[in-house]
Amino acid sequence: MYLTLYANERGEVLEHPALSMLGRTGLDWVGPEKEEMIPLPKGSSLVSIPDHIPVGLDRDENLSYFELDPMAPQRKVYAVAALLPQGFTRTLLPACVSSSREAVLPLMGYTAVGLKNDKIYVAAVQSDEHRKWHPVNYNTEGLESKIHAILKKMPENRIARQLARCSLEYGCFTAQNIFYQRWEGGIPTSRACNANCIACISESHGGVDSPQNRIDFNPTVEEICQLGTEHLERAQDAIISFGQGCEGEPSLNARNLSRAIQIIRDRTEQGTININTNAGYSEGIKAICDAGLDSMRVTIFSCKEENYNKYHRPNTYCFKDVESSIRYAKEKGKYVAINLLVFPGFSDREEEIEHLLDFVKRNDIDMIQLRNLNIDPELLWQSFESEMGGIGINKFLALLKQEMPQLKLGSYTHPIR
Repeated sequence: MYLTLYANERGEVLEHPALSMLGRTGLDWVGPEKEEMIPLPKGSSLVSIPDHIPVGLDRDENLSYFELDPMAPQRKVYAVAALLPQGFTRTLLPACVSSSREAVLPLMGYTAVGLKNDKIYVAAVQSDEHRKWHPVNYNTEGLESKIHAILKKMPENRIARQLARCSLEYGCFTAQNIFYQRWEGGIPTSRACNANCIACISESHGGVDSPQNRIDFNPTVEEICQLGTEHLERAQDAIISFGQGCEGEPSLNARNLSRAIQIIRDRTEQGTININTNAGYSEGIKAICDAGLDSMRVTIFSCKEENYNKYHRPNTYCFKDVESSIRYAKEKGKYVAINLLVFPGFSDREEEIEHLLDFVKRNDIDMIQLRNLNIDPELLWQSFESEMGGIGINKFLALLKQEMPQLKLGSYTHPIR
């Protein structure tokens, strides 16, 4: 049995001595199965959930919630969750109740936690090696000096200045990698988008505040080339990725982006050039593929067209355009991954799994990157109430491996070159 954890007003995390832990999948509160829980990974953060109180099971297995600290009844309590590092996929959401009807949770990947034998466990499964994304490698004492060195080298480069802000203000790892000169580095290139995703992380709409702001300029070809060439030539396991958190849809800037990729490849053959995209603007994707792109990661919440439209809310494209872009990329020999936005109780529904398997097979997808969808469950529930309820994330992943043993499962983009 896992005990329920909670936070008091001092920010201390404590266990309730008489309540066993519950998690949430879709609309249901459930007791965690053993295979759904792992010891809290290094690099995780324990956080309180604002305006939410914890829910658990009492000794008679009745649902129970509490608003005051059983150890100090004069103090309020808050539900507790974990924020996972890259490389781990959430299996259960926290079981908690909102104490405010108006409150909307920030876009974070809250994950259920519990205590067993004086050790904290989290509802997750490891889905990729996470050394490169361990928080210990970021926000180091030397970061600011590395930022100053690049800015001094590229004083007129607006992308570099934007990434400096993303590194220091937002703590963005892919932005910081540009200055650390290693691994996957993000290069934002587009301020426009052709979708209005419910949990957009770069533009606030529908009552949800995005955690960061989009770039407010259109980068020049030379700005893209300068930063991209520098990273590919100097970075370890170098990847440059277009389509990061502080921009819209990169393919909408295909004219500059395709030209920049051509020039970068004239300057260096090193490293991997990747695009993170919704793949809705097929003409742009075709131009970028022809220019010398190596890999493409396509973000998808659902492979069922109706549900895709509900979440992504495309403006100027349809789901068939996404498939058209993927097929063209595959014809050109590009490595194509799906950036699957995973949500317990939805992604693991049998109908969703069937559509995903069919999509992957008919489009010859190389990889599925499992990305925890950061969203208030109640906000998603408003659009998908009748769609909730699945077989469990562990069974879902096992089924993917069984049905498509050749398909690579992971959590992030890996070097192709």
